[in-house]
Amino acid sequence: MRIKMCYPVVLLLLFNTGALAQLGETKQKFTHGDTLRGSLNPNRTWWDVQRYDIRVKPDYATKTIEGTVRMKFTALASGRRMQIDLQQPLLIDGITLEATGPATPAKFEQQENVAIVDLDREVSKGETRVLSISYHGKPREAVRPPWDGGWIWKKDDKGRPWMSVACQGLGASVWYPCKDHQSDEPDQGATLTMIVPDTLMAVGNGRLIQSQKKDGLLINTWEVKNPINNYDIIPYIGKYTGFTDTFMGAKGKLDMGFWVLDYNLEKAREQFKQAKLMLRAFEYWMGPYPFYEDSYKLVDAPHLGMEHQSATAYGNRYLNGYTGRDLSGTGWGLKWDFIIVHESGHEWFGNSITSSDLADMWIHEGFTAYSETLFTDYYYGKEAGTDYNVGIRKNIRNDIPIIGPYGVNKEGSGDMYYKGSNMLHSIRHSINDDEKFRQILHGLSKAFYHQEVSTGQVERYISEKSGFDYGKIFDQYLRTTQIPELDFYKDSIAGTITCRWTHCVDGFDLPISLPSASQKIIPTGQWKTFAVPASALKNWNEGSITRLYYVTVKQLAAKP
Repeated sequence: MRIKMCYPVVLLLLFNTGALAQLGETKQKFTHGDTLRGSLNPNRTWWDVQRYDIRVKPDYATKTIEGTVRMKFTALASGRRMQIDLQQPLLIDGITLEATGPATPAKFEQQENVAIVDLDREVSKGETRVLSISYHGKPREAVRPPWDGGWIWKKDDKGRPWMSVACQGLGASVWYPCKDHQSDEPDQGATLTMIVPDTLMAVGNGRLIQSQKKDGLLINTWEVKNPINNYDIIPYIGKYTGFTDTFMGAKGKLDMGFWVLDYNLEKAREQFKQAKLMLRAFEYWMGPYPFYEDSYKLVDAPHLGMEHQSATAYGNRYLNGYTGRDLSGTGWGLKWDFIIVHESGHEWFGNSITSSDLADMWIHEGFTAYSETLFTDYYYGKEAGTDYNVGIRKNIRNDIPIIGPYGVNKEGSGDMYYKGSNMLHSIRHSINDDEKFRQILHGLSKAFYHQEVSTGQVERYISEKSGFDYGKIFDQYLRTTQIPELDFYKDSIAGTITCRWTHCVDGFDLPISLPSASQKIIPTGQWKTFAVPASALKNWNEGSITRLYYVTVKQLAAKP
């Protein structure tokens, strides 16, 4: 999530045509460290992570941690040199390659937030081994989580320790050693064991599989059976109390858990009723919740919120809207809790379907931002959903392209949220068949279930299943900062519309569905004249077009 609202208003009719961004290009200098972090180099590509077993013991007083990670991996090709990511100032104490006999120590050198590991022997293609890593230190402390993340050391309202982590973008290697790249999730899941004072509760992703108290300590182990993003594996440590519920959904009974600070219990029992409403709407629009095996949870967090798989971080003050504000300005955004809806939407887009490179994060954020419109649509009607979607346009900046540079762990514009949402709204209405659009979303959830994907794969899927090539539409909205303009002349006597697209990439051809008619037209960059029904012609105007499509409109007084 990490959505940061700074309210830069970009009016649709005001833009500088002389400063249009080049297709997919942004100029920025990157370091060797950026490349190590963001690229799939030879020290990463020959092995595939199967499972993480993480054990961590935080010390609240000194703001330090110590831990071990057992990383199970399979060799995709023979190799012996590995890149393990761990951000400074954390230090690796030792690395061993587990074997049937005594574990074998491995040589390693830490540099630029990575450790280059030299195994004592080559691991053969197809072989599965376990690397055990012990580490300690003072992890980077979050400055303004979740946007400026790291380990979070706070106190709750009663002055008791409250700890967690927020690390999307920054990377999970800020607190544990791993292969810190979105393209490689642990296929066989993960466990997280937390060792904390027994006066506190430790909550993690998935299900609690073991809990014991010993010598004043609580040792809790949580497990997810499904693949999981590295940045989604998160400890929550505080004075938590829990309650449960169940949801009868598309795949049967879904266990629901809610872990909140003890003094928030009654507020949570009421506010969290919205979780079932969210699940019902999203299963309708996007298909079954993707992690039935691991349950669904909301957990009080010392920050606004994050989409931590099966353990969503919640910090919205038990208010509807975005901490009580409506980001759309329409009133619809105050009908529901933004964090419950938005962050849970990431279970489908972000957690189940994950972008293989951070540059393609619009796959996470664009679809999830549009899930807010879909939720509003489901409960309050299609016009309400459209109201909401139009309202959020004021948050679009059109500063840089949505897709960022590849291979350097860099996102593109924050417009991936609400410009991404408006792009999808435009595509939906150009299809002009909500059942087909819904089946496309279901199809994406099924075709890319628990997978890492690229923008190209998503583009091709939508084009194939819609029966129209949306390649130029994706180019326009994802790879430039231009807002397309539809120039038109309406001839009421002849019953025609003459129109063309301008301020757009070559070949831009977004279809426009005619109001009050089942017909659609496909304008291009050249003037074309279309015969339209009288009812559609009557309702054809700037408002009827811009309400459904993220475009600008210019009506001509004379036929071109």
